[in-house]
Amino acid sequence: MRLMRAPNLIIGQHWVNVLATAGIACELHNRYLNGALGDIPADQCSPELWLVDERDEAMARKLIDAASHGPAAGTPGWLCRQCGETLEAQFTVCWKCGTARDPRDG
Repeated sequence: MRLMRAPNLIIGQHWVNVLATAGIACELHNRYLNGALGDIPADQCSPELWLVDERDEAMARKLIDAASHGPAAGTPGWLCRQCGETLEAQFTVCWKCGTARDPRDG
């Protein structure tokens, strides 16, 4: 199921990473169509995010919206449950050990 178009490949891949971290299976289509711009209409060249399971749509949209806006000002950081590293609120994966942020950590 097509979820949405990404404004560019970098943001599209970021969204894939956000969803993968949450356990939502998805694919990024049209990765290489930017080179065909002009021969193919611009609205058909944008990267598209596709969900493997359409039941994940509501959660996927919520996660992408949160990732697009970032944490609210003053949001506290979090402590990695694996290695104890303190991380800023905008990070969803520990930079030190690669452990995903536990949903109970905010």
